[in-house]
Amino acid sequence: MQNGVCERSRTSLQVRGHSVVQIVDKAAARYSGDMDAFPQHLADNLRTLRATRALSQQRAAALAGVPRATWATLESGTGNPTLAILVSVAASLQVRIEELIAPPRPSGRLYRGTDLPVRHRGGASLRDLLPEKLPCVELGRIELSPGASFVGVPHTPGTREYLACETGTLVLTTGGEGFQLEPHDVVVFRGDQRHSYRNPGRVRAIGYSIVLLGAPAG
Repeated sequence: MQNGVCERSRTSLQVRGHSVVQIVDKAAARYSGDMDAFPQHLADNLRTLRATRALSQQRAAALAGVPRATWATLESGTGNPTLAILVSVAASLQVRIEELIAPPRPSGRLYRGTDLPVRHRGGASLRDLLPEKLPCVELGRIELSPGASFVGVPHTPGTREYLACETGTLVLTTGGEGFQLEPHDVVVFRGDQRHSYRNPGRVRAIGYSIVLLGAPAG
């Protein structure tokens, strides 16, 4: 199946040969001040793309229809591939040619704690731990001063919430039931109904909330 996908992609790219050339020209124009870095960009991107697909050099070369030595040369940063090879390699990895020769994307991004939004409700603070929003997931850190409490907002129907206690004692009240959590305890509950959090202890309590939002109606 994978070979079939790659074969169809390669054929499609070859049929649209003019578009491929335009893509390469566009990329070259965008990074014209860094032309000497193209071979290294290609090498870095190939290694990353191959690793994320769990492919050996031999397998990746076979999918692209090129000798393994050619692939190894490209990954070494000393290659000078033809347009035809770029087309084949891009098709085998199912990416655009521009993604092969553009500057590699950073492997990660650091967000300082001061950059993460914090909401305060009385003696409680809620810190959002997902700076890059996901459509159906929320992750937060809850900190409650001794005796503090706050009421959670019901989410869409079908939502599930997970509350984990890290330090201190947390009491979750939901659906008429109370759950007391000590360090390392986890409670799972319906997030589409009224619920509240409370710290009944004499020390600060810290917990983590994971919300898996239900699909909106309609």
